[in-house]
This record gives sequence, structure tokens and C-alpha cells, in this order.
Amino acid sequence: MSRTPEEQYEARLKRVEDAIRLQVPDRVPVASCQMMYYMTRVSGISNRDAMVDHEKRLDAWKEVTQRLRLDLAPHPVMLPAAQPFDLLGVKQFQWPGGALAADAPFQYVEKEYLKADEYDAFLADPGDFTVRTIWPRIASTLEPLAKMGPLHWFSNSRSLSYLLGPMMGMGPFAAMLKKLAEVGEASMDFLMKMFAYTEEMKKLGFPLLYGASADAPFDYLADQLRGTRGSMLDMYRQPEKMLAAIDLFTTMSIEGAKALARQSKNKRVFMPLHRGAAGFMSDEQFEKFYWPSLKKVLVALVEAGLTPAPFFEGDYTPRLEYLAELPPGRIAAHFDRVDRKKAKQVIGDTLCFWGNVPAGLLITGTPDQVRDDVKELIDTFADNGGLIVDGSMGIPDEARPENVEAMIETVFEYGVNR
Repeated sequence: MSRTPEEQYEARLKRVEDAIRLQVPDRVPVASCQMMYYMTRVSGISNRDAMVDHEKRLDAWKEVTQRLRLDLAPHPVMLPAAQPFDLLGVKQFQWPGGALAADAPFQYVEKEYLKADEYDAFLADPGDFTVRTIWPRIASTLEPLAKMGPLHWFSNSRSLSYLLGPMMGMGPFAAMLKKLAEVGEASMDFLMKMFAYTEEMKKLGFPLLYGASADAPFDYLADQLRGTRGSMLDMYRQPEKMLAAIDLFTTMSIEGAKALARQSKNKRVFMPLHRGAAGFMSDEQFEKFYWPSLKKVLVALVEAGLTPAPFFEGDYTPRLEYLAELPPGRIAAHFDRVDRKKAKQVIGDTLCFWGNVPAGLLITGTPDQVRDDVKELIDTFADNGGLIVDGSMGIPDEARPENVEAMIETVFEYGVNR
């Protein structure tokens, strides 16, 4: 604690990077892959205010991060701003204070925003289909775009002037443009506060959790466009078209993450993975539809000098042999549920294990139970440095503060390199 903030920043960054490289750090790092409302809840701030009062929320995050002495500061985009969603009339997402109660967590609204018979149109021109079909379906403010002609009509200056110009002057389009200006103002307000928070956390000695995010290609298709029912049926009814869309999203995920990482100058890339766990799809389906594209994204990011941080939600014990194929010492793999002993055996020399104190234990357990679980994690994984301690799902909103503090204190006391 006698170090300057600059020295603390470098020490925390080195500690995390050593663990990811499977080198023994001075102490096991402790960092939460995601904290939605925990920090604001313990600060007496409602979930609604956390999503609309960005200054209040980020002040709470700064205070709690310093008090807990985390090795990485949480990223502001973990909890998005509600105002742009509201102004856009977003239908794909619900938030506290909007359609939900003030202390409810935000929720996604899953539907088949891409219909089963629309793969060909989408694959033929993804940009045009997104603007004229997907956007109007997911945001009421953008519904006028459904009335536009194909975007290739506007590919020259004359059509921009004679066709697009008058169209934008019509009532529905003019109202849309006015609303989009408000969206821009609200989004820039959030971005400016986010940048200020990032710089302030750096000055206080805390590196930011990550600088970019990426999607598992299957998850992007299933989460955002086809839904659970649609994606399950597609694997049987139109697998080739599904695989073609997954190939498209693979390239998009890689290039998008690389661009964001360059802008942020932070090489850690967060990847929340939803649908590849055991129980969601069979081993055969995982091997055909999920793993090849996910592996391609992870390897491409590593080859670009970045550090993927996939969050393996659900039980990944049956998938461990696949994960052993990944580049060693380059990936921080966050686990929700997994057989720890088998994970150590199969991927202990390949991936840094991030996690996985059970969420239920942090919510309903005792500090002594939490301490015992953290010691088991350290005893199992920390011999080669490949461990970052966290809750299984990050820090749950309902976690008991004394349990969160017990988790961190145990790392500080028991996780020191002796």
C-alpha cells in the first residue's frame, strides 16, 4: 500500500498477466468478470438509478473497487445506459424503470428477429437486411427504415440527392432523424463519463477489466437473431444455412474485437458464451456448430496479440478436451461450473482458470464456507500461477458483502506466493 498509484497499476497489471501466462505472480489475482448491480446495491442505489444516473453509478463503482482492492476495475459497459434504449424504442431489451420494476435486473427479450425463411436474403446482403428489416423489428424509432428501398439504390450521388434526400424530409423519417440526434447526445454523455471513469481508475492504480468484447458466432446468431427455439430447429432443418451465417459472424467477431482493442489500447477481450455448455446441445452438435467457429475466433485474437477472456457459462466439464486445443498461456478462461480436478488435469497447462466460487455460496453461504472454497481453488490451480479468483458468475447482485470480502481477504492472505 506504500506504492504510488502508478506502481500499483503496473503491479496489478503484471499480476494478472503473469497468471494468464501460467507464471507464478506475487499473489493470486482477484477480479470480477462482471458486476451488474452489486456495487450500486451495496451503495444504496436502485437498479433504475444505476442505469440512468451514470455519474452516481460510476462514483459507487470507484469507491467499491478501491475498498475491495480488486486487481482489475469493472468496465462501464457491463451495465449499459438506459437512455439510448428508451429513445430508440428498443424491443429486444428491458430495463429497470422502463418496463421493469426499479430494482429488477435488466432482461433480454428473445424472439426470432430473423425468420426461418429469411436466411437467403440475409446472407445475400447482410447490411441491407439488417438496416431495412432487423433494425425496424428491434427498435420502434427505426421502423421508417422498413419503407426504404434497397440500399444499393442509393449508391451514387444523384440517388442520394434525388431519392434519399426527399425521403428523409418526409414526416416519419424527419421524426426518426430528430430522435436519433437525441440518441447521439445521450450516448455521447455516457461515453464521456465512461472515458472519465477509465482515466480516473488508471490514476487510482486500477487497470480496466477489458478493452473489447467479442461474440461466439453461434451465440450471436442464436441470442440476437434466431432465439433458442429457432436455433435448435435450424441445426436439424437447415444446418448448411446456419453454418453459412456462423461463418459470417466469425469474421465479424474477429474484426470487431480487434478494432475495439486497438481503440482502447487494452488487449483483454471479454467473450460471454451462452449456448455451448453441456445440457444445451449434444457433443456432436457442439463439435459441428459451436466449437470450430469459437476456436477460430479465440486463435485469431491470440495471433493478433490479444488476450481472450471467454466466460464459459453452464457446465463445461464435457468440453474440456476441446479447450485443451487452445494456445497455452494466452487465454483467461472464466468458468461457471466445471469439475475442478478434471479441469486442472486437462487444461491446467493450457488455460488460466478464472472463477469460480459458486454464486449460491456468495449469496447464502457463510464467510467461513467462502474461505474454504477459495483455499480449495488456490490449492488446486495456483501452483503454476494459472488462477484468477472470482465468483462463478462474477459477483452476484444479491451477494452478501461479508462473503465477497471473505473471498477477497482469503486471496490476499492465502494466495501470496510463498
